[in-house]
Amino acid sequence: MGQKGVDRQIDNIEFVVSDIARSKAFYGAAFGWSFTDYGPQYCEFSDGRLTGGLTTGTVKPGGPLVILYADDLAATQARLEAAGARIVKDTFSFPGGRRFHFEDPDGYELAVWSDK
Repeated sequence: MGQKGVDRQIDNIEFVVSDIARSKAFYGAAFGWSFTDYGPQYCEFSDGRLTGGLTTGTVKPGGPLVILYADDLAATQARLEAAGARIVKDTFSFPGGRRFHFEDPDGYELAVWSDK
């Protein structure tokens, strides 16, 4: 997620996995993905068109985390809250930007990031 995305479009998908090395071996062998490590708990993958991440944590049912890009993170959060979203992880910084997580009205967790 180091390159600027397009405002209000899906920009990244993140898989929470129990073992990054195992997941890299699996997706590398199955799909030919390439990887960039950002420490022991995060690895970026690229399938040649889309990038995403592998991060360690508690694996939750429901699939990968869909991440959208926003030019203005605060305005996007305000718009989401006004629309009924619940913020489940406050804005935090990471190498390359900042992001927050929210739940939609059905309980799906998504995230929004910005390089600003």
